[in-house]
Amino acid sequence: MTTAPDVAAVDWGTRRFRLWLMSRNGTVLGECESEEGLETGRREGFQAILDRHLSRLEAPRELPALICGMAGSRQGWKEAGYLRTPAELENLWGHATTISGLARNVTILPGVSQASGEGADVMRGEETRLFGASMEGQGAHSYCLPGLHSKWVRMAGSRIQSFRTFMTGEMIEVLSRQTILHHSLEGAAEVQAGDPAFTTGVRDGWLDAGRITHSIFSVRASHLLEDRTPDENRARLTGLLIGAEIAGAEPGTNGVALVASGSIARLYQSALETCGIEVRLIDADIAVQRGLLEVWRSLAKVRRG
Repeated sequence: MTTAPDVAAVDWGTRRFRLWLMSRNGTVLGECESEEGLETGRREGFQAILDRHLSRLEAPRELPALICGMAGSRQGWKEAGYLRTPAELENLWGHATTISGLARNVTILPGVSQASGEGADVMRGEETRLFGASMEGQGAHSYCLPGLHSKWVRMAGSRIQSFRTFMTGEMIEVLSRQTILHHSLEGAAEVQAGDPAFTTGVRDGWLDAGRITHSIFSVRASHLLEDRTPDENRARLTGLLIGAEIAGAEPGTNGVALVASGSIARLYQSALETCGIEVRLIDADIAVQRGLLEVWRSLAKVRRG
């Protein structure tokens, strides 16, 4: 490595581990990604996983690491607590937790929580992506962060006003593997945004979210009575659940900032546009890198005195 990095920025999710070696000006000097999420960290040791990846990237032994996500959960490396809504993300650095007794400085960022009176909810990792996304300076906006547990967030500047979590990604997995629908979805390919069955499912889920459990069962009925293929069935199921999610999120008429990457970004962009909602796409990887780097800069400034 010709240029020495200033920080190891880490997004440690429920299922994925992502690390970027970054300079103070935001240049990514090295990166890695693995399926070593929360449960792997608990089983094999968070420090061992972090050190192994940093060693493979030939990072300096004393390089500080800044981590967001599930490493700071109650089941993680060390619980990092929560900022309560309304939560100013520029203050993330002031609520960070440090792991003591290590050769390198390891800091874990807090999540954000919402009181039960407003609809009890929590997030970890998404707040850092939102911080990075908010730097584009769009003012008040609705944000959608799709995933295993999708987040819909109302923000003003860099302040989270309120948010809702939808277990859409996990519901798709459970319904596909552990219910009677399994027989109708077996061997299905990955859903494509342009699939007519997906688009129809989105529209039906959005317009009739109150009958979503009936619509889900109709996927099996259509398979039995109309000979629908597993590809069509999975596309329709995915569309139904995403459409119902959009209806429940109540995004309003001012458009949505979609913070996502890859195939899930294409699915949600297509779904939102099907529902007549204007979309502004923000790359999730760039957003989390930007958020982590900005928090590290604030921490470095304080530690220098």
